[in-house]
This record gives sequence, structure tokens and C-alpha cells, in this order.
Amino acid sequence: MAIGAGPEIERLMALLSKLPGLGPRSARRAALALLKRREQLLIPLTNAMQDAADKVESCRICGALSTQNPCATCADPGRDKTMICVVEEDSALWAMERVGAFSGRYHVLGGLLSALDGVRPEDLRIDGLVERVRSGHITEVIMALPATVEGQTTAHYVADRLRPLGNGVQITYLARGVPVGGDLDWLDDGTISHAFKQRR
Repeated sequence: MAIGAGPEIERLMALLSKLPGLGPRSARRAALALLKRREQLLIPLTNAMQDAADKVESCRICGALSTQNPCATCADPGRDKTMICVVEEDSALWAMERVGAFSGRYHVLGGLLSALDGVRPEDLRIDGLVERVRSGHITEVIMALPATVEGQTTAHYVADRLRPLGNGVQITYLARGVPVGGDLDWLDDGTISHAFKQRR
């Protein structure tokens, strides 16, 4: 990456470049910023990452990252135990919580099915979800997965796994369509078509 920078700096830049959204140039800039501001950035970041590595784990119930097990959401007696919202990753869970529109429990799959990337059903937390629905008093499972080919494939696969349980669980999907403040002229054909089909 950088000629003559030394193996430690090279390694730092190489690791930073593996983070989402950071390419080689961004990694170089980030590494320089960290090294120039050692006391304010590098050392506190090192300590925070070590703390996260030591204390953060996946919740044994829903799979969300947390410093307690079960996580705060699963342990909260005030949450609706009859509803499970299925999400791809923790970032989606955090987005849902930020909005505050959902008061039930979650299930983090840990990814999406993808033949190209070699992600199979057994690589995701689908069996855990099936077990939760089978053993709990669940009335609704909400599929909050991305509107991509992989997201929809995963949602249909999960729904197919849940339907044979035959315990009256309703499987629902997040509505898709025109975003708030969206201009129809800027939307793709698929979004406009889906919005018409889902109108109410």
C-alpha cells in the first residue's frame, strides 16, 4: 500500500481497507489520522475495540450483538412476545429501534442466502427461528429483509420453513413503495409497480 511506511503501518492500512466503505485510499487517510492523533483517537479506539472483542457476543435467543446474554430486547418483559421481526443484520435491528415503530422481539439471521457467495441455509440462524416459532406463542413473523433478489429469496425460504409448523402464525412482509418525500420521476419501474400493487 505505502512504500517504506513500515510493516506496522502497512498492516494497519491493510486491515482498515477491509472495512465496509473503506478502500485503499480511505484506509491510508484513516491510518494517518489515527497515527497523527494518537492520544485522542488511536489509543481510545484500541481500548474500545479490545472492550468490544472481550464483552460483545451474540444473543443466544435472537442472535443480536450485545454485552449481555440474552440481549436487552429479549430480556425486556415489556416487549410483545407474540411478534418476531426477522432482519438480516444488527444494522437493520438498530434502524428499526431508532424509528421506534416496533415493540416486539427480533431475530437476526446473520446474512442472506446467496448461491454466488456460497451462503446456504445452514450458514444462517434459520433453524433457531423455526425453533422459536415452534416452541413459543408466536402469532406473527414479520419479514424485514432487503428488497433485493437475495433478500426476497431468503424471505420466501424462511416462510416456506415456517408454514408447515401449522400453528396459525401469520407471516407478513414490510410494505415497499414510494418513500416519504420521494419524487415519482426519480423512482425505478419496479418500485412504482410495487407501490401500485400494494396501494391501500
